Amino acid sequence: MKGIPYERTGPSVFVHGPDVLIDTPEESKLQLDRSRVTRIAAALYSHWHPDHTAGRRVWETRNYDFRGWPRAAKSVERTPVYLPERVAADFREWMGLWDHFAFLEERQGTVRVHELRDGETVELGGTTITPIRLAEDYVYAFLFEEDGVRALVAMDELNGWTPPDLDPLDLAYLPLGIHEHDPFTGERLIHEEHPFLRFEATYAETLEIVRALAARRTVLSHVEEMDGISHDVLVRLGARDGWEPAYDTMLIEVP
Repeated sequence: MKGIPYERTGPSVFVHGPDVLIDTPEESKLQLDRSRVTRIAAALYSHWHPDHTAGRRVWETRNYDFRGWPRAAKSVERTPVYLPERVAADFREWMGLWDHFAFLEERQGTVRVHELRDGETVELGGTTITPIRLAEDYVYAFLFEEDGVRALVAMDELNGWTPPDLDPLDLAYLPLGIHEHDPFTGERLIHEEHPFLRFEATYAETLEIVRALAARRTVLSHVEEMDGISHDVLVRLGARDGWEPAYDTMLIEVP
């Protein structure tokens, strides 16, 4: 194995400053253990899909005190977890997510769940965070604003989304989209009648969103292994089309 930057674990982003973790894929504990992150002030979830939530036991492994006794002597850390309106509804429906978070909150005390109505914002460490529903309306992006610096983080599912007027952005962090065609030869890679194309944004559609947002810096992530595209090819493609490829452990400076 070549390792980083060729290694790909699940979709997750940590935003320094407000110290917010977005989504917990299966490898979340591994990602955090190898990172420079020591403090997580809060967590956000973009949607319910397992590649974004299956590592939620990280809150137990990071926050629970297994050794302390008697019970009153335990030192347990409690992380606020913010769920946008539709995400909270889906957590109640899918994969026992709500029950698991209820266990973490009520039995262990390792999280405290907060539901956010559409239109509500969160203030953390001087940063305003606004959830934004996408066209696939069970998924949210998050707008971070602090001292005139503005970053949009969309973890997945841009299909059908036309960005609203978000004013100038310093950073847009978006999913790459699937490659219906080879980006250099134009060879068709996915059959034009494949139902997948109705539910997933293509790379071409992602580029339209990139141009509409016109951020000072754009980073594309959530690269699907099915595309078979190496990091080297992504660097070449990004240089051609005006964006940068994300990779595990990447640090993104936002001016």
